[in-house]
Amino acid sequence: MTGETTHRLGVLGSGKGSNFVAIAEACAAGSIPARVAVVLSDVAEAGILGRARALGIPAHYLPPGPYRTKLDEAAEAAYVAALKAAAVDWVLLAGFMRILKGAFLRAFPGRVLNIHPSLLPAFPGLEAWRQALEYGVKVTGVTVHLVDQGVDTGPIVRQGAVAIHDDDTPETLHHRLQQTEHDLYPAALNLLLSGQWAVRGRRVVGTGPAGKGGQPQP
Repeated sequence: MTGETTHRLGVLGSGKGSNFVAIAEACAAGSIPARVAVVLSDVAEAGILGRARALGIPAHYLPPGPYRTKLDEAAEAAYVAALKAAAVDWVLLAGFMRILKGAFLRAFPGRVLNIHPSLLPAFPGLEAWRQALEYGVKVTGVTVHLVDQGVDTGPIVRQGAVAIHDDDTPETLHHRLQQTEHDLYPAALNLLLSGQWAVRGRRVVGTGPAGKGGQPQP
């Protein structure tokens, strides 16, 4: 990817960080024209922090404040400041378990990306794989979307379907969903970094040769 702009990514995560690793490895391999500049977590012992440090990427715990599902005002400002200090131009949520609103989204307008383990708009919110099993659907999947003021409501960039097997448990289904996530997230990010896309209604469509007229091809 010689000659292309190298973007700087900030990653927010609350857990083990498997999607972060998939993205970091794709960056290191040169298949994404970007580098992860900083990793932030709202959980002091989160595995994502250790995995980032093992890769030589700056990684920090920032206290989230007293609320269970969102950052308080001071915490939000601290996260924005840390991302700005790292000069990131895209923010990726990789299992970050808090809703981002207001000042945070205004600081990175149209540049916050999330991955969710269902075919949105079905099964938004927590433990979407368990929701899908309990509902009885035969197919679920993964969605990469831009983040807006709602919960899992932003414009959809890419989706990947995953069949539900008769003998699936929440754990086996979650594992297969994660395998799809690790391919889908880097592919969606590549589209956005290319700049060859537009928001049409509630979806993101490619405007380059491969994506004209609909969903970008894998």
